[in-house]
Amino acid sequence: MAPRGESRDRMLTGATLLFRERGIAGTALTDIMERTGAPRGSLYHYFPGGKAQLAEESIDLAGRTMGRMISTLLTTQGPAAAITAFVDYFRRQLLDSDYTAGCPVAAGGLSGPDTPGARERAGETFTEWESTLTSALWQHGLALDTAQNLATTAIAAIEGALVMARAQRSTRPLDRIENFMLGQIRDLDQRGPIH
Repeated sequence: MAPRGESRDRMLTGATLLFRERGIAGTALTDIMERTGAPRGSLYHYFPGGKAQLAEESIDLAGRTMGRMISTLLTTQGPAAAITAFVDYFRRQLLDSDYTAGCPVAAGGLSGPDTPGARERAGETFTEWESTLTSALWQHGLALDTAQNLATTAIAAIEGALVMARAQRSTRPLDRIENFMLGQIRDLDQRGPIH
């Protein structure tokens, strides 16, 4: 029998994978139980709020994981490396899943009226990512309004390219957004101390 924390983590990870593939509305609790091998009783034991709680916690988990990666790369290698890593992460996920994996945070942003907390958590996560990237760009010499605009553009473009890549079954949209964003950073770098 798996230890208590391990069972809960397995259910949360399984739910996150399903949400990024099928969306929150398209994922039933029975799907999560099948994917993780969890009995119904244990699912409600660990997540008494059911699918809504699972959705909120999966967005929090994905947001923290990506947020840490972005922060670390921004601090150690700069904005260009962070953009490249963000795109590479999603590119690998698409290829490894045969173009079924999307972003669980975006799934939360698109969730329906039965999971309003998921939509709220997704909004908070996107705001945190924007703030982190804005701060790094500002610290690298951009004016605050330019840093904010570039951060929002980068995150929105990458998330949109991920949707297009899934639909087109090609990484081309992500490749193009990466090239475009890196070009923007290079252009700004020529005007100032960004790297």
